[in-house]
Amino acid sequence: MAGTVAQPIGITDPPIDELLERTDSKYGLVLYASQRARQINAYYSQLNEGLLENVGPLVETRNQEKPLSIAMREINAGLLVSTPVEEKPADAAEPVAEPGDEITF
Repeated sequence: MAGTVAQPIGITDPPIDELLERTDSKYGLVLYASQRARQINAYYSQLNEGLLENVGPLVETRNQEKPLSIAMREINAGLLVSTPVEEKPADAAEPVAEPGDEITF
């Protein structure tokens, strides 16, 4: 029955190995793709309201395609640039409340 089963589309297209070439790690890929998928999802939500604060899909979308699949294809096509976020130094962290400190809301 070779050739009768359609090739699955989704996380296997594009292949994970190709996606990992564009990021530092699997964890970085997950963060990168999920953030872009949220932006795409927000874009579709804003279309109904007439607000266009987010950028829509940068690749041609398929019917009923999930935002995460779109994000993965954008990453694979090299259409997105990931910039590392600089962490705050430990001494610049917000002060922690001490026992007995008054906390207001």
